[in-house]
Amino acid sequence: MFCLSFQILVGSFIGLKFGTTGTGTLTPATADWILVFICVYVAGFAWSWGPLGWLVPSEICPLEIRPAGQAINVSVNMFFTFFIGQFFLTMLCHMKFGLFYFFAGMVAIMTIFIYFLFPETRGVPIEEMGRVWKQHWFWKSYIPDDAVIGGHDEN
Repeated sequence: MFCLSFQILVGSFIGLKFGTTGTGTLTPATADWILVFICVYVAGFAWSWGPLGWLVPSEICPLEIRPAGQAINVSVNMFFTFFIGQFFLTMLCHMKFGLFYFFAGMVAIMTIFIYFLFPETRGVPIEEMGRVWKQHWFWKSYIPDDAVIGGHDEN
């Protein structure tokens, strides 16, 4: 909620000052507040969502596919970082203050996804991750039985 609220604050301040036309002026005090809100958002993201893109994949992939999982994770992360870096200014020009609401919406979607679709992995050894995914209400249909240690009987 922390990241979400500061994205909304930044978008609201910019929206109030510039509207949908993109014309207006900022007083030094308003500019300072917007800068503070952006810095607080970045700090909050760096302490919460930011590291999860690196930490979670390294902990949820079974040992057999961990290197490939991390390689895919790094590649996807770098691609989207490049993509956002290339298109941020264009999106800002077109969406104006709505861009900050867009990113707030992305934080909301991430939060909902994690809450409902990410199983608790605290205290689970890496060798048991297949079982965690196989027992999850949503992901179980995507995990083959042989991915779980002791998941099928040898007769």
